[in-house]
Amino acid sequence: MSLKDLELLLTMYTEVAEKIDLGIHVIDSNEKTIIYNKKMREIEGMGIEDVLDRNLLDVFQFDRAEESTLLQVLKTGEAIQNVKQTYFNINGHEITTINHTFPIVEDSLIIGAVEIAKDVTKLEKMIQENILKKGDTHYTFDNIISENPSVVEAIETSKRATRTSSSVLIIGEIGTGKELFAESIHNGSPRSNKPFISQNCAALPDTLIESILFGSNGDSDLDDDRPGLFEQANGGTLLLDEIDALSLSLQSKLLRVIQEKKLRREDGAKDTPVDVRLIATISEDPIDAIAANKLRKDLYYRLSVVSVFIPPLRERKEDIDLLSQFFINKYNHLFGMHIQSLDEEVKEYFSNYEWPGNVRELEHVIEGAMNLMEHEEIITFTHLPSSFRNKSGVGLESKELEKIEGFLYQPKTVLPLEEYIQEAETYYIKKALQHHEHNITKTAKALGMSRQNLQYRIRKYDIGKNNY
Repeated sequence: MSLKDLELLLTMYTEVAEKIDLGIHVIDSNEKTIIYNKKMREIEGMGIEDVLDRNLLDVFQFDRAEESTLLQVLKTGEAIQNVKQTYFNINGHEITTINHTFPIVEDSLIIGAVEIAKDVTKLEKMIQENILKKGDTHYTFDNIISENPSVVEAIETSKRATRTSSSVLIIGEIGTGKELFAESIHNGSPRSNKPFISQNCAALPDTLIESILFGSNGDSDLDDDRPGLFEQANGGTLLLDEIDALSLSLQSKLLRVIQEKKLRREDGAKDTPVDVRLIATISEDPIDAIAANKLRKDLYYRLSVVSVFIPPLRERKEDIDLLSQFFINKYNHLFGMHIQSLDEEVKEYFSNYEWPGNVRELEHVIEGAMNLMEHEEIITFTHLPSSFRNKSGVGLESKELEKIEGFLYQPKTVLPLEEYIQEAETYYIKKALQHHEHNITKTAKALGMSRQNLQYRIRKYDIGKNNY
């Protein structure tokens, strides 16, 4: 092979290494880096000039109890596969990777070592952020403030549920306080001194969430031997937020664990008994989720032994003043302020606004307003965050629709009630879509529903641009 051919081959190898979506780090027999690809530079936050042709230990710091896998392989000549390693770069930033490390041998001599790495730094942090920890829950039913009959009923249902270990399904839009109810149920139950663990099912991909839920026995990308959230919550409560974000196959495995009260780790061969109370939440009507094939019907029946429905804030307007005062008092304490109340203009605006973000949005608005105040004692419209004030038209859109000619459905003959409701809903959605130039987000906001809910109804009623 000619020198030109060798140079061409080297260029091709280099290009391939740069394009691979895994970190590649190669050291020679003197422990100096000779290959360091783009993905590895991204994982470790280093430039090629910081690492290339430098001794590994001059650039990276390893825990005394955990020698570098590259150096281990260079020393022993034995491959190390699927090992998690945590270390620090020259700037002190922590890095966690899953490594496959192999010796490079020529004529029976070890001339170097190559490491293929997968970054799990963010994953490790994400897992910890989603685990609410034993003994660190503080919400009780006393923290739930409402004069709305539906919320009072939800509180009473939840209180009765504290006496048993039956599964609970909490239904409510994002920001309505579903986790507050879940923690209150746990803290009011005999399990209150046991772990309360929370996991948002939409926060992690399906390829990882099975290991996180049920644990792994060493062949997953998470760890050599990791107990899952069910095992960590044993004796206590596991909250699975946004249960419909799980794939249907995972929902099937979850159903088995609930029914049999035992689980099998990923890649495991034996079943482990678990004693866990399961609380799940969903942000849309579960019947709609079942119809849209996002929630298994059998899992729904198993979860909804106790069902708690939390109405959105727009349906409990009598609570707005009460909640506003609660948040004012809360941030007075945190900020060392002495704000008294809202002025009448703000109260009226709050009452007319539709609150798509629910109680959480109200709290953020109050907090934002108080950050803009100095010595005033009353929150006025000008104190409200500009991003919120700019929504002035949004909260009224659904009411304005009623004023637009042609929005009311008037059949020529008297129809059965169920048929009229379906035709009226179809007609109204079509008109709303026309009014917003078929923009799904704007239409959903005006109609006071989620994008997913609107899209489901568009499919259900076969509503398309060509149909109206």
